[in-house]
Amino acid sequence: MSNTKLVLLRHGQSEWNKKNLFTGWRDIKLSKEGKIEAIQAGKMLNNFNFKFDYAYTSVLKRAIYTLWFVLKELNQLWIPVKKTWRLNERHYGSLQGMNKKQILKKFGKEQVQKWRRSFTTQPPLLSIDDPKWERFDSKYAKLDDYQLPLSESLSTTLKRVIYIWKNDISPKIINGERILIVAHGNSLRALVKYIENINDKDIVNLNIPTGSPIIFEFNNQLKFQKKYYLNDI
Repeated sequence: MSNTKLVLLRHGQSEWNKKNLFTGWRDIKLSKEGKIEAIQAGKMLNNFNFKFDYAYTSVLKRAIYTLWFVLKELNQLWIPVKKTWRLNERHYGSLQGMNKKQILKKFGKEQVQKWRRSFTTQPPLLSIDDPKWERFDSKYAKLDDYQLPLSESLSTTLKRVIYIWKNDISPKIINGERILIVAHGNSLRALVKYIENINDKDIVNLNIPTGSPIIFEFNNQLKFQKKYYLNDI
């Protein structure tokens, strides 16, 4: 039996990526460059004749639109899509909306690197009465407050990502379904850490670029075999 393939894709550049702002759960749209990245990713997947049975994305528009552009290029807009908050970007707490260079000057490179890349360090919490907290956003109306973070480390992001992986995504892959996941830099870092069993120290060095499809291959017991970027072929 040939290896089963899973495709992961980080959304195209967002307007806040372009402005170098911490984004997290803030619902920011794609930049013009991000739309082009998404379309190019779709064309690339189409050139390699990828077909999908099911797709997953977050509830944030930069990921949703990226998925839409990709499926449009594939002429597969009809496939079922699940949008879930569990694939949202990592929540950056009170840093969300702040300029990364300014934060770097204020707190120093070492501290900012920990906030951005370490496995366990959590950025400063958002205030519970902050009107920008997602408790006041209708997208999350069905969630309990305890499910809505005020800040997240990569380790806490991993917990919600692995929940959807174990309970929803991986059973479909085992069943032979071809899956596409379009999400975010840190939700995908968390998933890749789990799939490849990357240790807590080495995960600091993993960065996932926007708009570049990553192919994971598994055997029929869902044992990881290899990964590669499609644009490296």
